Amino acid sequence: MLDESLLDAPDALARADRRDLLRGAAEAGARVRTAARHATEAGITELKPEGRPRAVLVAGPGTAATGAADLIAALAGASAPVTRIHPTGVAPAPGALRWTLPGWAGSVDLLLIATADGSEPGLALLAEQAYRRGCTVVAVAPLRSPLREAVHGVHGLVVPMASAPHGEYDAETSAAGPGTLWALFTPLLALLDRVGLVTAPAEALQSVADRLDRTAERCGPAVATYSNPAKTLAAELADSLPLIWTEGDAAGPVGRRFAAVLAELSGRPALAAALPEALPAHGGLLAGAFAAGADPDDFFRDRVEDTEPLHARVVLLRDRPTGGLSAAPAARELALGHDTAISELEPEEGSTLESLAELLAVTDFAAVYLALASAPSA
Repeated sequence: MLDESLLDAPDALARADRRDLLRGAAEAGARVRTAARHATEAGITELKPEGRPRAVLVAGPGTAATGAADLIAALAGASAPVTRIHPTGVAPAPGALRWTLPGWAGSVDLLLIATADGSEPGLALLAEQAYRRGCTVVAVAPLRSPLREAVHGVHGLVVPMASAPHGEYDAETSAAGPGTLWALFTPLLALLDRVGLVTAPAEALQSVADRLDRTAERCGPAVATYSNPAKTLAAELADSLPLIWTEGDAAGPVGRRFAAVLAELSGRPALAAALPEALPAHGGLLAGAFAAGADPDDFFRDRVEDTEPLHARVVLLRDRPTGGLSAAPAARELALGHDTAISELEPEEGSTLESLAELLAVTDFAAVYLALASAPSA
């Protein structure tokens, strides 16, 4: 059960936030600025590539690396195929994971390694494998980590991961924490701008940091729920199965990250799909056991003793429309036709990167509020 009263009690939220998740969300803009500076100091902005890579490979553990790969694929579009190298192993622990290059990878491809840990032997082995194949290797990793030495040893480029402004967070939650994503993603954006796959010059990264700061001000713990989009979304998702429907290139990876972070931080299931395919894919959930009107004959049951069943709720994430066809009206019609409530998020005007940043910030804050207000000790 969600304790909605906790959402408007900043002191109580601070006491419940033992993992500093709210601080991580609030400091995302600062992490972007620090990461951009690290990229410049590492020499990324001075690179003079001889052409675009044939393909981009992305490797790294956890939610942050997965999200970064997904975002890069969305932003690169048709410029070059982006492939995430999925780890294998007997456990999710750093020492147990292994990554293997696809058979076609070679000297015209770019390998990006993103990790908030840096102690994974499997990533060091991957860097060595890429060197033997002739791949260019660029890594973002903590300043003092074994991976940094390994990548330097194969003549790769390492950008130090931007640390949190006021100290590191709980290592167990860092991979899903909001700040970690931007610390890993920002230097990769700067690199891909230099090789011509995305448009992310220094001024664009500054605009992203500014948008993250403004969104943090709107979504912070001191802002009341009625005017706080993240707290509102968290309250709306209480006791629901979120069906996250996305429309637009930037919204897609945001929706998939939102579902992953909800599961990892707050232990809540969620399903994400892009419109218009989401309508047939999730339509059955609006009419089945998760429908809003399921079990209408249980009016007299003891709601104090029984757990409330999960009901589907649609979360519609959209890029700011630039014209053309939209499946959003059909999505609203399908949901409302099944008495299913809808939450909608659409960013303010701005570039694709700014829209992406705002959607990520609001959904990250919402996931944190759900985690804190649903905690047993909250």
